[in-house]
Amino acid sequence: MTKSVLLIATACTLFIVASCNSKKEKKEEHTKFLITSPIKKDTSITKDYVCQIHSFKHIELRALEKGYLNEIHVDEGQLLKKGQKMFNIMPNIYEADLQKAKAEAKIAEIELQNTQLLADGNVVSENELSMAKANFDKANAEVSLAQTHLGFTNIRAPFDGIMDHLHVREGSLLDEGELLTTLSDNSKMWVYFNVPEAEYLDYIMSTDKDSKKEVQLLMANNKRFNQKGIVETIEGEFNNETGNIAFRATFPNPDQILRHGETGSVLMTIPFNDALIIPQKATFEVLDKRYVFVLDNDNVVHQTEISVAAELPHLFVVSKGLQPKDRILVDGIRMVKNNEKIETLFAEPTEVMSKLAVYAE
Repeated sequence: MTKSVLLIATACTLFIVASCNSKKEKKEEHTKFLITSPIKKDTSITKDYVCQIHSFKHIELRALEKGYLNEIHVDEGQLLKKGQKMFNIMPNIYEADLQKAKAEAKIAEIELQNTQLLADGNVVSENELSMAKANFDKANAEVSLAQTHLGFTNIRAPFDGIMDHLHVREGSLLDEGELLTTLSDNSKMWVYFNVPEAEYLDYIMSTDKDSKKEVQLLMANNKRFNQKGIVETIEGEFNNETGNIAFRATFPNPDQILRHGETGSVLMTIPFNDALIIPQKATFEVLDKRYVFVLDNDNVVHQTEISVAAELPHLFVVSKGLQPKDRILVDGIRMVKNNEKIETLFAEPTEVMSKLAVYAE
């Protein structure tokens, strides 16, 4: 056998072997696709809503009288007690008005006493006595009014709270009603957050709507506040522009961590009883609609639309489109076509979901 013949024989042998291997690979290409069923169990999701944090009491302190700001007894950010003196507006004029009113009241009292003696002796009529009494009452009223105006020159804290920024300084000439500062009672906080109409209806129609709903607060530093809040009230009207309605939750604030004007997120836990749960990876979207592949008894896949009620990490809660006994395709969604028959490998839903590293109660 010549060398050229030997080379030709070797080449033919290699070609035959390669052809056999190719046929073997094609035979082994029959893929078995992983399928499973939905799992039905109780679970819950946590929804977050952007919120605004307000003090339980937050008021503006304004000057009730005109005059020069004589003294400031407090400082910005100071924790004040109820009744603590804060500002003193120059009281000289109002003190003089009070002294004048007291003097006029004394004159009216003497005139009343004299008129009473004359009336007892039938020297003057009852009408003159009544006039003297009226003048006396009027003078006393002027005294009370002068005392009130004088009291307005000393501004005290109406409740325990934290004082904010000073808008005036000592020596400022104040007009009546001019803003001095603000005062916040932060012993508890009102946290407002907006809820979409559909979620509001789910909440208000739930069986536990009359019970106090507990919520948590995620602060701006991405840490949870150490106190739980209670949803206490819902506003009366929807915002026509956003379609939302405002909820108000109350949080105790014993450590004075929260301040008026902060922002954060309210975390509300929503339970789902007997929820139908599937892996997110088993779904796909077409024109904003979500689908899964459901297998019939002959292992033929059928594209089926579903409705998602809630989303968990790696999981969907399905509200419509599936039954607990349905078999759905988990892997290889892009490798199959609608109405195609496939070979399958069934795995229990608990086994499939345990590999998704998810949390479901």
